[in-house]
Amino acid sequence: MTGTAPTAAVTGATGFIGTHLCGRLLADGWTIRGLCRPGSDRGDRRAPLEWTVGDITDRAALESLVDGVDAVFHLAGVGLWRADPETVHRVNREGTRAVLEACRSRSVGRLVFTSTAGTRRVTGQEPAWSSAAVADETDVADPVGAYQSSKAAAERLVDSYVDSGGDAVTVHPTAVFGPGDERFTVRLLELALDPKRLAAPPGGGSLVGVSDVVDGTLAALEEGGAGEHYLLAGDNLTYGAMTARVASHADGHPPRFRVPAAAIRAAGPVAGAVGRVTGVRVFPFDRDMARLATRHLFYSSRKAHEELGYTYDPLEAHLPETLAWYRSSG
Repeated sequence: MTGTAPTAAVTGATGFIGTHLCGRLLADGWTIRGLCRPGSDRGDRRAPLEWTVGDITDRAALESLVDGVDAVFHLAGVGLWRADPETVHRVNREGTRAVLEACRSRSVGRLVFTSTAGTRRVTGQEPAWSSAAVADETDVADPVGAYQSSKAAAERLVDSYVDSGGDAVTVHPTAVFGPGDERFTVRLLELALDPKRLAAPPGGGSLVGVSDVVDGTLAALEEGGAGEHYLLAGDNLTYGAMTARVASHADGHPPRFRVPAAAIRAAGPVAGAVGRVTGVRVFPFDRDMARLATRHLFYSSRKAHEELGYTYDPLEAHLPETLAWYRSSG
């Protein structure tokens, strides 16, 4: 990519990771075409990006978006907190299908697909799932819930795109933390800083800073093997340890208790039953998803480190910027 500035097409450009990725690409001299829905809040990104307005399944909009670009970053997606299962499948699976069809019909460079670490995990029955169990890219798991199912289906579509001659690579971020994230990051900070939050959830996860995910995504573009999958993981921590480390850094108040895993697991069947009877989702999970939420979902990014040069910073390195954003946003 020499001479004129390279051009990237980005779906999900107004989202959490997409915003940070676009910021990095702009700083590196890229021209960016972003896809946004009608009425989306583009914030201060309006001027630097060339916007294509359309739905993620809009074939004409997608063909215009990707035509002649040097790279396609497909980040657009939706989870169960924001949408019903049918919409989740339409956006995540059928949206990916539409992006790939547009890429097939136009001259494009490599596609980097952002999936989820949730399609990988160590499998087994209790007590085989221990806090020491760490999953890698080979630990392909049966999907739990519509979000994981839709992402797994999208991964298969990307793999088929490569098998038919396309150039693509898939990255799998774990639990992403950083400024601009109004869901997981805000909940974690509230648990660590609010003295009224007395109990941390059971289980744990792999916490990774959004800037590290951007680094890994760009490394996958440049160094990843076609058709390969790369976990972009960070510190493997229980949720209690996460909140304690945040509280220690920010002079906060870590929860003194842990919610019993049995309480979370009991909520799953109740929420599922209520949803089936009333059509109202009390919580966006069912029995299996509730059980999964109590696990230690730990991951290894060794493959990304060895093949991409991927590294990550500890949680504390991301806290100053994240706390400044959190406090300024009220």
